[in-house]
Amino acid sequence: MWGWYTGPVMAHRPPVTRREMLKTTGLGLVTLTGLISVAGPTEQKAFDEPKRNPYRGSDDQLLDEIERAAFDFFWNEASSATGQVRDRARLNGDEHRRIASIAATGFGLTGLCIGESRGYDKPAAIRERVRQTLRFLKRQLPHEHGFFYHFIDMETGARVWNCELSSIDTSLLLCGVLTVRQHFKDAEIQDLATAIYERVDWPWMLNSGATFSMGWNPGSGFLRSRWEHYCELMMLYLLALGSPTHSVSSETWRAWKRPTVKFQEFEYISGHDPLFTHQYSQAWFDFRHKRDGYADYFMNSVTATQAHKRFCVSLHDEFPDYSAHLWGITSSDSAAGYQAWGGPPRIGRLDGSIVPCAAGGSLPFLQEDCMQVLRTIRECYPKTWGRYGFVDAFNPLIGWYNPDVIGIDVGITMVMAENARTGFVWNVFMKNKEMQQAMEKAGFEAAKVHA
Repeated sequence: MWGWYTGPVMAHRPPVTRREMLKTTGLGLVTLTGLISVAGPTEQKAFDEPKRNPYRGSDDQLLDEIERAAFDFFWNEASSATGQVRDRARLNGDEHRRIASIAATGFGLTGLCIGESRGYDKPAAIRERVRQTLRFLKRQLPHEHGFFYHFIDMETGARVWNCELSSIDTSLLLCGVLTVRQHFKDAEIQDLATAIYERVDWPWMLNSGATFSMGWNPGSGFLRSRWEHYCELMMLYLLALGSPTHSVSSETWRAWKRPTVKFQEFEYISGHDPLFTHQYSQAWFDFRHKRDGYADYFMNSVTATQAHKRFCVSLHDEFPDYSAHLWGITSSDSAAGYQAWGGPPRIGRLDGSIVPCAAGGSLPFLQEDCMQVLRTIRECYPKTWGRYGFVDAFNPLIGWYNPDVIGIDVGITMVMAENARTGFVWNVFMKNKEMQQAMEKAGFEAAKVHA
């Protein structure tokens, strides 16, 4: 889906997206056939955990530092003219690559709301940045039927790498657009946000099918792959259900499959995809204490996170850095390039890397456990921390530290940290009446409250 690697030999090549990698390896979108041959056991690495340098602040103070650093990324690594956010940047800034992703911009708009509410910068400056971003999206950024290209030039908006018009990345952008519409009591912001959302022609992206296409390319038309099993897709379907101008039938909500994964004593709905698929829709949509005809999706993500922790710990003999206080694998950079990896079941060529946003993006689901991971990283691995927070990934077994941060990974950590602290993003986003109506249309009702 998102994210691209720019190592020494790949700086000028087209991106490898998360969804393309999952499809190539036969995971998630196809089957798990050949999984063992893709990622078999490797030789055990010698490892001694570094001595801790205790972080003296509270958990809340650490989360605030993470959110402030993320705000700095979204402020500094966005174009001051267009508001479009770089897909990635160096950990400490000084970035010159001009590739933006519309998903990062969606997280960035949400991050501006958090930053304004917490006083991270002057309210007037933040508000003007939001206006500039929405003006560009509404008036200048190329689109087809309201959908945007995945990767663009951050200054001109021009499509890059012949990338697809992306249904899911447009949805991530729209979640940010609708968040600023509710947060800022500003007529221009609200009118622009409404126009951007209401312009999207959702039935067109169905392409006469029961489920949404993953995207469209000029010349070749719609992508063959569809959003047809549980993953990060819930936001896409709910945004479409709630549209007051180009809505789709509630049958689309029932059209995608909900396969289950079993690992040890855990059983939950999942598409054999990395952990981020249990985080992204829940960054904005508040599924707590609600269920449709199939599941309580918030508790499903709790179970998925518990299973993921247990899965990582189960690999300790192979990767001795993994433990109850250091775990977390989801799509990210690695020493060998970009990886769509995780589990359970085992996905990709695991190598002992740690991806901070795996725990950061799961904070609302398993807060104490995830905080333990974030504290361990901060206290034991000082090279992971910089101007924009944690590096995207690192491997303690070989001493590799990613020089970059990735916008969507910075974003999911920031948004979920704030939701864990205050529920702010959920509370703001769910004020959108269209989203309330979408959840009703999908059949959500109050679920049993879990202690």
